[in-house]
Amino acid sequence: MKSIKTFVAVTALTLVSFASFAQSISVDASTLDSAEAKIAAVAQQQGVQYKITEANTNNRVHMTAQLYK
Repeated sequence: MKSIKTFVAVTALTLVSFASFAQSISVDASTLDSAEAKIAAVAQQQGVQYKITEANTNNRVHMTAQLYK
């Protein structure tokens, strides 16, 4: 029983630390490639990975991504 409580506590703390790092960023650019390059540059500067969550192309490109470790 004690080991189960310890496991649950460690799991909860791990999820909290991951959730506290997750960061969303948005960029605007003239092309999809240049918008992704901007997001990749920010991710590389912070030493993290990214996942694009949204991209909208009207007259310009608006792209949103989630940064994570």
